[in-house]
Amino acid sequence: MKIDLSDVISSENKEMSKQVQTELTAFDSRLGQFPIVESTPFVLTFTNEDNKRLLIRGETNLTIAIPCDRCLEDVDRVFPIRIGKKFDLTGQDEERSMEGSNFMTGTNLDVDQLIFGEILVSWPMKVLCREDCKGICKRCGANLNLTECQCPKTELDPRMAAIQDIFNQFKEV
Repeated sequence: MKIDLSDVISSENKEMSKQVQTELTAFDSRLGQFPIVESTPFVLTFTNEDNKRLLIRGETNLTIAIPCDRCLEDVDRVFPIRIGKKFDLTGQDEERSMEGSNFMTGTNLDVDQLIFGEILVSWPMKVLCREDCKGICKRCGANLNLTECQCPKTELDPRMAAIQDIFNQFKEV
């Protein structure tokens, strides 16, 4: 969703509020595509401070389904989005759009890009469905939280494989 802010930018000490809804249905990143399960409409407030700064404020919560890092079951993760951005209005229009923000082009604000950046900054390093998640079996792929598999539980050190072969040869004699 794009919002035209030319009225606020051109009028000194003007404030405008707008109720917006993000049009994002999924969060796409290098890690993959994660569906947005729940998003609520929220209010963005734009304030021109003495033709010097443009303040953008607002807050909302988004819920995104992320797979657990151990068992790969989807976990609904709530992202509290708090927006508090300032833009310098004293420069030229070209300089204003070149401030390194990919969500502000001239006098147009791209709300979806703004939300995307806030999600990206607060993305978790590790997501677990629960603290004691057992994960999946390395051999059969069974979810160990739901069932016990019949795979052997002992794991041999791969560095000792050559010695294990020697022991196996002695058993045959």
